[in-house]
Amino acid sequence: MSKYKGKKILIVGCGNSGVAAAKFLVKHGGRVMITDTKQRTELAEPLKELGDLKVEFEFGGHTERSFLGAELIIVSPGINVQNHQMIQLAKSKGTPVTSEIELAVGELEQPLIGITGTNGKSTLTVLLGEMFKNDSKPAFVGGNLGTPLIDYITQGQPGQVAVCELSSYQLELTDKMVPAVAVFTNIDQDHLDRYGTMENYIAAKKRLLKVCDRNSWVVLNYDDQVLRGFANECSGKLIWFTMKDPMTIGGEFAEKFFGAYYDEKKNAIIAKVTGKEEVYPLEQFKLFGEHNKQNLMAALCSARVMGVGQQAIQNTIGQFKGLPHRLEFVRKKDGVYFFNDSKATNIQSVQASLSAFKRSPIILIAGGKDKNMDFAPLGPLVQSKVKLLILVGEAKEKINRALGDFAETYLVGTFEEAVLMSFQKSRNGDIILLSPGCSSQDMFRDFEERGDYFKKLVHQL
Repeated sequence: MSKYKGKKILIVGCGNSGVAAAKFLVKHGGRVMITDTKQRTELAEPLKELGDLKVEFEFGGHTERSFLGAELIIVSPGINVQNHQMIQLAKSKGTPVTSEIELAVGELEQPLIGITGTNGKSTLTVLLGEMFKNDSKPAFVGGNLGTPLIDYITQGQPGQVAVCELSSYQLELTDKMVPAVAVFTNIDQDHLDRYGTMENYIAAKKRLLKVCDRNSWVVLNYDDQVLRGFANECSGKLIWFTMKDPMTIGGEFAEKFFGAYYDEKKNAIIAKVTGKEEVYPLEQFKLFGEHNKQNLMAALCSARVMGVGQQAIQNTIGQFKGLPHRLEFVRKKDGVYFFNDSKATNIQSVQASLSAFKRSPIILIAGGKDKNMDFAPLGPLVQSKVKLLILVGEAKEKINRALGDFAETYLVGTFEEAVLMSFQKSRNGDIILLSPGCSSQDMFRDFEERGDYFKKLVHQL
């Protein structure tokens, strides 16, 4: 008999993960209620997804009765548990509070590869999934990216491995997950509107490290100072990736190097994870920027320790075209190149994007909803790379105060103005880059909608 049969379960939030959890729990006999602060009319899509499933609803706010009457509470990632009075009240009364991802890993029968970090998670997740696919090893690819893991469980777990992007929000309630591989891309300031301090944000990311056991592989970015420190708290088997030759780092790190590094002279990834040195040429690799070489190394290391063959990895290197809204080439018009980097919602993303371009002058469109970030670290790159800075959205004044002295700067009222002005002021050979450094919710539903609208405007020029 299912452990959920007859149990009163409250799901907080009617988004993707909430809907997926409801489907699973109803299938297993749970008495499910979904509570959401939005009105029914605002939730047309998810409600359509639920169809005629036997689920109770509470729209337009939460009631104490719903929380105190539940035997289990599933919290969607967008809900801040620490600041939610009713969740805290239910917890104080002894009600278990968990997440969709924890619900799913409790049922997962295959190895889990968990991928987290500030930037690069989605690209790395899909890239790794392609490596498994090219080796005829079907893998689930999802989590924070696309399909919730619990949907995979509901569908009967048809793959051989689950590759999951995990956001800091999803990790906040993690304590039972034991990944076969835990991958950390990088750590930089992000979501400080939720966490308040970098220490709190890092602690949320570190929860993935804490649940690893001695059999877990832990893949860390040596070039990231915060992640280098994670090694001291790692109980699993360490794998490093780095843009530096280990011999230049020296010492015990070089002697016992286990992982992958980039050889600039050979333009290749050198991997040492199988007892012998393997060389992966990058002539066919279509993604540019140092950060994408790091993503590739992390994927390569994870794939090899999970048994993916060399040829499958090399084939993936040649075939993978990247994801939309991540340094995505849109078009060339009158000698001007347009790139959509709408996914760049924090400082490190913008730094990586600006650094990826070696030559041409850049016209940068930035701004949006501020996440309580300090934009000052962008100053040197803006000064050296950006000839024109066009700012839009809620954070434009704040960004102007931090960066306005480093490039010719314009503050505009609408997104349409930003795109039109960027083209009007461009010259042959220029790059126009949308890399906002902010979230999109001041003007758009999400970064995808912002990026799609940018592409539409560019094609209308």
